[in-house]
Amino acid sequence: MPTAPAPLRLRLNASALAANFRDLATRAGVPAYAAVKADAYGLGAQEVVRRLKPLNPAGFAVATWPEALALGRADLDMLILHGFTTDCAAAAAALPRARPVLATTAQIAAWATAFPGRMADLMVETGMNRLGIDPADIAAAIAAIPIHTIHSHLACADEQGHPLTLRQLNIFRAIAAATPAHSHALANSAGIHWGRAFSFSAVRPGLGLYGGQAHPDATPHHVVTPEARILQIRTVPAGQSVGYGATWTAPTDSRIAILNIGYADGICRATAPKLQLHAGPQPIPAVGLISMDMIAANVSNLDLSEGDWLSLDWHLPTLGPATGISQYELLTRLGPRFERVWEI
Repeated sequence: MPTAPAPLRLRLNASALAANFRDLATRAGVPAYAAVKADAYGLGAQEVVRRLKPLNPAGFAVATWPEALALGRADLDMLILHGFTTDCAAAAAALPRARPVLATTAQIAAWATAFPGRMADLMVETGMNRLGIDPADIAAAIAAIPIHTIHSHLACADEQGHPLTLRQLNIFRAIAAATPAHSHALANSAGIHWGRAFSFSAVRPGLGLYGGQAHPDATPHHVVTPEARILQIRTVPAGQSVGYGATWTAPTDSRIAILNIGYADGICRATAPKLQLHAGPQPIPAVGLISMDMIAANVSNLDLSEGDWLSLDWHLPTLGPATGISQYELLTRLGPRFERVWEI
């Protein structure tokens, strides 16, 4: 069958991505593993890895073995954050430089059986109650397998001054003091902004790489800009409504552009009242409710035509708080109909 052009574009700023990595690594002062799980938070993991590899990260962190295989790179140092199960042994064999971050005694036993003598990492529970072995089980894990790095994860580092963050730091400090032969990693993007006391041997930035504000003090460079095309422009007379539910009524005769972007592309209903579009520097308000595959925008007094492209203001530190939607969701929901276009 013939091909057709992608209906949507995701403009991605490679310079901003690199600047965010450098800023976070410099602030931490230790090697940084770049988190590229969930297809690099929706941006495209292969291309993100290609652009960050020259910056000499400590490695790359993915969630699962299929994500690691999808990178197609046996030469990469990778962390598999969800650990290891025996049905992933073939994948692990194909990726000799990948290390699972083991989080249960069963995972540790499975890895020791499948790959005796091969290094792995360890996740330890320090207060988040998500993944991780109990600190009391660390010694047994170290006796069972060669451990490269001992990790934990901060639950509330995005909240300035949260007391749990300092409690987790103190617990992890004790773990590091008791295991001096190993590397230690605690901080994500948010944790890096708590200062170098959280850096230990390495850090694992994620959201901050992609333009998300992981901590109130963070000032990330903007990376992601969605773009959509105008399908139709119509004049809506004053007093008539637009879209499902008739939630917006034209105060005057208005030119309304219908764009080919909606729920399936990650533009959820909660963003509609806060969504701004742009034609160059000119801000354009979205109007009415988002449809499955379309949104409407008021382009009155603008010289626009069917087929023109408009950009969506996807500034995560602004859009997240304004809509109440997690910045992580605003990134990872951006769907497959976007062509990912990288620019310097």
